[in-house]
Amino acid sequence: MLADKEQLRDISSIGLKTVIGELPPASSGSALAASVCKKITGRLTSAIAKQEDVSVQLEALDIMADMLCRQGGLLVNFHPSILSCLLPQLTSPRLAVRKRTIIALGHLVMSCGNLVFVDLIEHLLSELSRNDSMSTTRTYIQCIAAISRQAGHRIGEYLEKIIPLVVKFCNIDDDELREYCIQAFESFVRRCPKEVYPHVGTVISICLKYLTYDPNYNYDDEDEDENAMDADGADEDYQGSDDEYSDDDDMSWKVRRAAAKCLDAVVSTRHEMLPEFYRTVSPALIARFKEREENVKADVFHAYLSLLKQTRPAQSWLCDPDAMEQGETPLTMLQNQVPMIVKALHKQMKEKSVKTRQCCFNMLTELVNVLPGALTQHIPVLVPGIIFSLNDKSSSSNLKIDALSCLYVVLCNHQPQVFHPHVQALVPPVVACVGDPFYKITSEALLVSQQLVKVIRPLDQPERDTFDASPYITDLFTCTIKRLKAADIDQEVKERAISCMGQIICNLGDSLGDDLPGTLHIFLERLKNEITRLTTVKALTLIAGSTLKIDLRPILDEAVPILASFLRKNQRALKLSTLAALDILVKNYSDSVTPAMIDAGGALSAMLEFFQALVGTGTSSLGYMDLLRMLTGPVYAQSAALTHKQSYYSIAKCVAALTRACPDEGPAVVGQFIQDVKNSRSTDSIRLLALLSLGEVGHHVDLSGQPELKTVILDAFSSSSEEVKSAASYALGSIAVGNLPEYLPFVLGEISGQPKRQYLLLHSLKEIISSASVTGLKPYVEGVWTLLLKHCECAEEGTRNVVAECLGKLTLIDPETLLPRLKGYLLSGSSYARSSVVTAVKFTISDHPQTIDPLLKNCIGDFLKTLEDPDLNVRRVALVTFNSAAHNKPSLIRDLLDTVLPHLYNETKVRKELIREVEMGPFKHTVDDGLDIRKAAFECMYTLLDSCLDRLDIFEFLNHVEDGLKDHYDIKMLTFLMLARLSTLCPSAVLQRLDRLVEPLRATCTTKVKANSVKQEFEKQDELKRSAMRAVVALLTIPEAEKSPLMSEFQSQISSNPELAAIFENIQRDSSSANMESMDTS
Repeated sequence: MLADKEQLRDISSIGLKTVIGELPPASSGSALAASVCKKITGRLTSAIAKQEDVSVQLEALDIMADMLCRQGGLLVNFHPSILSCLLPQLTSPRLAVRKRTIIALGHLVMSCGNLVFVDLIEHLLSELSRNDSMSTTRTYIQCIAAISRQAGHRIGEYLEKIIPLVVKFCNIDDDELREYCIQAFESFVRRCPKEVYPHVGTVISICLKYLTYDPNYNYDDEDEDENAMDADGADEDYQGSDDEYSDDDDMSWKVRRAAAKCLDAVVSTRHEMLPEFYRTVSPALIARFKEREENVKADVFHAYLSLLKQTRPAQSWLCDPDAMEQGETPLTMLQNQVPMIVKALHKQMKEKSVKTRQCCFNMLTELVNVLPGALTQHIPVLVPGIIFSLNDKSSSSNLKIDALSCLYVVLCNHQPQVFHPHVQALVPPVVACVGDPFYKITSEALLVSQQLVKVIRPLDQPERDTFDASPYITDLFTCTIKRLKAADIDQEVKERAISCMGQIICNLGDSLGDDLPGTLHIFLERLKNEITRLTTVKALTLIAGSTLKIDLRPILDEAVPILASFLRKNQRALKLSTLAALDILVKNYSDSVTPAMIDAGGALSAMLEFFQALVGTGTSSLGYMDLLRMLTGPVYAQSAALTHKQSYYSIAKCVAALTRACPDEGPAVVGQFIQDVKNSRSTDSIRLLALLSLGEVGHHVDLSGQPELKTVILDAFSSSSEEVKSAASYALGSIAVGNLPEYLPFVLGEISGQPKRQYLLLHSLKEIISSASVTGLKPYVEGVWTLLLKHCECAEEGTRNVVAECLGKLTLIDPETLLPRLKGYLLSGSSYARSSVVTAVKFTISDHPQTIDPLLKNCIGDFLKTLEDPDLNVRRVALVTFNSAAHNKPSLIRDLLDTVLPHLYNETKVRKELIREVEMGPFKHTVDDGLDIRKAAFECMYTLLDSCLDRLDIFEFLNHVEDGLKDHYDIKMLTFLMLARLSTLCPSAVLQRLDRLVEPLRATCTTKVKANSVKQEFEKQDELKRSAMRAVVALLTIPEAEKSPLMSEFQSQISSNPELAAIFENIQRDSSSANMESMDTS
């Protein structure tokens, strides 16, 4: 390579590069890689340092960078000498040499030790402070940005010294230097979120200043002249003059681009500053949509998109009631800026540039997703812009797809009336797109057509239905039926054609005349095809529920038996959709349903309304007793129990629904059930069903006229079967709801008098408190409360939990009196009582607004102080209650996080003193008493990611996630899930910690289970691997994750191990199809 002949140099450098590219990764511990690297490093450093010939120097730098990137860890001993040969090259007269040196240094800092890193930073800082020449200063700033991009977690502590220097250089009149300075800011914002925090204000103001920096161009004339918008001619001349002005030296666009990208980074990483962004950044970006350089314009749009996206995932905390009162939430501020946005976009939507128009559509789509209905006032201005791109011959297919999907989102999120003036203009281009040869366009256009059908005839607002849909029906029908009939088309087009036609028949079926029966027959064909059956079931449900009473007789005879057969298929979505379809068919078409069709009785056991509708139809051989026999037959006929416990509850609910529909039949059936429970020959299954049915019937019908009922149920409390016992306790509670004065005092008396049956009787009481009406319970509250308090110190945890649930639900009946009482018991000397009280609070929190909320908000802090309780169990239940609040009603705890989090994090640590050894025969077995509380703490952390992300210090949070990755099986599983969530929520923070997070994941995936372990151990390890792999796939969705040397090493390790590679590929496949599905359901 160092020879004089050029050919030899070229060939040999290619050879060396290939060798280094093919070496096994450093992680594999291969001796080969180490010895090769050690052999050539010395020669390379001297070639870089002493070479007169620039081309050799460039090659050597290239190879050095390559080697540091792949094998940096093996060269630790050479790092100081590599650094000293690279630093002088930063001042090389050749810019290409400097550029490659920066790349090599970037790879060096990823693996070098701390001393080398400090040397490098100190050198850069001292050179920057000297500021010898503009040219080298530019290079040093670029170098710092590169280091921050590759090793942000290391440069953080030097930012205090670096940032003032960079700010200073921003003010020097040199466009290139400015661009590099702003790029450096961007890398600090993305890579060192924590340390850059104090400087974000400065960075924003610099970016806003340079976003509009365009010294050689005058924008003023555009804004003054409002008419320029309509006069397209004027616009054309203007374009022409633009081309003649060519100032090759004008670099200002690069500065503007850097500023837009940096703002993008700030907006994406600091969502706690959203209100501030909407005050300052948003108006500035909107004003720059008119940017003349296309590349810069795209980045301005992208920054605004990031701002909208930051506003979107957080709806749960944006609607914080406290902020709502001040009226300055990000959403209200955005709402006020919509007119400005539309005005700025309107000009852009007719631009020649495809890229610009695509940006406009993405913006509108995201805007409507964040603020549904936002464009109601602006539809007349925007529709022509969308149609322009649909009709434009020069449009690329991607642009058409973007225009259609934008139109779809806009149609979905606004009232139909808004579009009525524009239907005439919209239908032809959309119909044309349905006929487009490219299947992706067809597929999008079918979605839009389906939405258009709902717009031209909104069935849910018949009183406003003044729009005449008739001129458009034929066009929409014809283009859809063509796609519905075609056999060879794409799967997605098939499904969307079915859905679209379903909508057409549902909303316009009364105008289809002779076309209707033929179209329904196509549906019948699609129902028989495994690929399209689910979509067709949904479409039929839509049609059967239509207010137009579409005539389905031509296909009912054939369709119903097919639907019934789907109930036996092992596909949950299909079963659920089919049940919904059958339910609606029986309700709306009862006159055409024949007994032969409904032979699928047993499978329909879950459909209460279905049965009530059926009994009401008066069809012969489907009367009350017939149906009752069909329902209970399977239980009475079989000696074995039914496979699903849930079936008994479903059948009992159906029995009660039937009995409510036919009240005269009630008493006889109840008497029969009582006999079934008493009869010693009854199987447990029959007793179970009879008790549950008595409970379900008694809930709605007063059964106090049945003298034997109480004794029969109480005798069942002594049954040998756990299931019968719990059914009896449920039945007693449920029957009591039907007549409180008769049964509630009886239950309370039994609780006091029968200590052995307390647990079951308390369950009956729980059922009463949960289901009875507030007015009915009011008179008994004091008595029940006193009784419960006697039992809240019970040593048996199961009993305590039931007591706590009763206390909590009772508190909801009279919160003003009872909540302060609960609070008083926190001072109790018994740890059992304290844990009962804290658990009771959990049962007062629900996810919908309640009268207790303001009272709870004021005192939940006192209950959460038990996180410092000396008793382990009390601390655990406090965490469980906190988790419930964070999940169901975050506003209760958002303001307490600063005090709660330190205690929460404290519980994530493994405590040696809680681990003990238990001897089991010859084996010693370790038991960790702290596992449950750690699990509770990690569950809280997971919940907080969803509800209170903006209040967390993510870096502190990640420290504990990292500990969890090395903990017990259950906790690992939780932290893997957290990592996947974090990768989407705060990618920049995760990237900073990536190396520390990858290591434990890798350890999990490479652990081997001992060969003689039990089957469960193997299964557990398998689950762990899968879960860890899911986390890895999620981490890899962060754009720059692959650049981490540890991550790329791990990736090559995965691909070289067949077992891991297979898991990895499966998960990647699943995650991409899951994304598709989530889009379908949204």
